[in-house]
Amino acid sequence: MAEFPSHPDEVSPCWLTDKLRNAGLIGNAAIINLSWQSIGTGNVGDSVRYTLAYDREGPLPSTIAGKFPASDETSRATASAFGVYAKEVKFYLEIAPKLEVRVPQTYVAKIAPNGVDFILLFEDLGPARGGDQLIGCTASDARAAIRQAASFHAPSWNDPELLAIDWLRPNPAIMAKRAELYPRAQDAFRERFANKLEPEFMNLCEELVEYIGVWIEREARPQSLVHGDFRLDNMLFEIKDGIEEIAVLDWQTVAIGNGLVDLGFFMGAGIGASLRRECEAELLDLYCSEMTRRGVALTRDEIWDDYVVGSLRGIVNAVFSTANVKRSERGDECFLSMARGGCSLALEHNSLARLMGASTWC
Repeated sequence: MAEFPSHPDEVSPCWLTDKLRNAGLIGNAAIINLSWQSIGTGNVGDSVRYTLAYDREGPLPSTIAGKFPASDETSRATASAFGVYAKEVKFYLEIAPKLEVRVPQTYVAKIAPNGVDFILLFEDLGPARGGDQLIGCTASDARAAIRQAASFHAPSWNDPELLAIDWLRPNPAIMAKRAELYPRAQDAFRERFANKLEPEFMNLCEELVEYIGVWIEREARPQSLVHGDFRLDNMLFEIKDGIEEIAVLDWQTVAIGNGLVDLGFFMGAGIGASLRRECEAELLDLYCSEMTRRGVALTRDEIWDDYVVGSLRGIVNAVFSTANVKRSERGDECFLSMARGGCSLALEHNSLARLMGASTWC
């Protein structure tokens, strides 16, 4: 059993008082009561908001956010098998302080040796507007997200110190496991969505199975930090009641790899085909401009192939998640949306051909 609470109900006023005092947040004040409610729509982790009452008046945080292992056994087992809980805890402890990307300030970050029990306590970024993959976003929101991508890609771009961190590096055993499990995941995806996903998109999903090993190896090419699930559901907009424009959450799939995967995933599976077609050139140019401003000179021509191939991440995430996380109505809608957006971009720009080395523009 973990030496810290790993479920929202296990957090006591006394324990939390000690941790917030250590974080320099509440001075000598004491928490006398707390309550919590679920927030967010995470598939492999449960997030909550704590409301706090103190023994005195003062400028004290009335709420904080917490994150815990998923209550669903299937989701928790998947997270454990791929080490995603440990990754997120280590990200907030070791990596986030070195980057400019806006993430919540971390008060507590602990994980047990079993790699399953963990707790993360953060500043509450509310009031804020949660990104919603099913609703989409404005061009302004998309620009904010692109700037954030550059804010963690550029500082880590070909950084030898960061690229040498063992727990961030691609794990060959896990890569092989993903490739082995993927065909069965596609079977589950086909069974669930055969009558909902456009036939041409499902055909692309089926075809990708043959090349999944090649895609996994290309994705893992050491270049920069990769969020791995860079989509609207993992972003908050107009945080702190509009004081700041955006924060990026859910770093469970953080890794070293091809940074353009985040861009292709966001533009394909994240914002919807209509906005992507309208703003694709502008957003890619913005990314290059932000990267260049931060010391990594890039042009749209230079990133194009990696961006286009990166769009396949939307299909892979949708297929794999379908078979490995708790099923819900919203989850199904998200996976369908993710696959549809990724397939749309991939077909328009011939992503599979580029994956296999084609050089012609589409």
